[in-house]
Amino acid sequence: MYSKLIKKKHIMKRLYWFFLLFVFTQLCWGQNKADEIRNTFLNDNLSQLLVVAHRGDWRNAPENSLQGIQNCIDMGVDMVEIDLKKTKDGYLVLMHDKLINRTMNGKGRPEDYTLAELQMLRLKNGAGCKTRHQIPTFEEVMTLCKGKIMVNVDKGYDYFKDAYAILEKTGTVDQCVVKAGLPYEQVKAENGDVLNKMIFMPVVNLHKADAEAVIDSYLTHMNPKAFELVFNNDGPEVQRLIKKVRDSGAKIFINSLWPELCGGHDDDRAVELCQPDESWGWIIGQGARLIQTDRPALLLEYLRGRNLHE
Repeated sequence: MYSKLIKKKHIMKRLYWFFLLFVFTQLCWGQNKADEIRNTFLNDNLSQLLVVAHRGDWRNAPENSLQGIQNCIDMGVDMVEIDLKKTKDGYLVLMHDKLINRTMNGKGRPEDYTLAELQMLRLKNGAGCKTRHQIPTFEEVMTLCKGKIMVNVDKGYDYFKDAYAILEKTGTVDQCVVKAGLPYEQVKAENGDVLNKMIFMPVVNLHKADAEAVIDSYLTHMNPKAFELVFNNDGPEVQRLIKKVRDSGAKIFINSLWPELCGGHDDDRAVELCQPDESWGWIIGQGARLIQTDRPALLLEYLRGRNLHE
């Protein structure tokens, strides 16, 4: 009996150390993965493209939800795009619309609710049905993403300083890209004290008359690591401006979400019309290194088939 107890004790001890080793390995892998994505984003790596999932994996989980983000982590997405709003009691939460009506089983503006009140409600899925998922805070999201995936804050310009405080608290400043579709001068005047502490990406509408002036101002004063370029046509002037940004050394971020964002080279053209080379392939041909998509699993499959993603 005594020898059996000793043997059992040794087995439990070995299992304990095996478990600790497994946890340590997973944590190190996650941290290395996040660093690897960031290095690809900040440095020249022409053999790898980055996939950005729009509002998470919203086809299989509620948009802007923890589950949708976890799905992206699990499938190997590089960056997840999210949107921010602020509650009545000052918490940053994930929400795209001005009203919660479409994405939650409630009505009204998120800023009219406390966090506790919002978390009594539930998120809806893509079909508009109530799920078991709660609205997450920005802090919860960054804690989940830490060491695993980069985060792109889209609708959140009004909360730059609040967002930076959360990034500092969670130790994720280097994992988050914030952006705005505003001229450099305005962004600098309104958020200059945190602008240089964060990874900032300008959004430029190439089909607008002032597009080149906006690009030139950012290149002169800031030299961003990347530009998000939006265009409703793929004509010569649009392609000239894309080339100008590419030649500056900045990375190009293009949305393939719907035709008006990418000159008709969108996700549905790739998937529903079975023309991925005319969609994602065209975007890659323009020198884009980041593609934001509503079809992350299929885009990953396309890129991996061309050795453009691990």
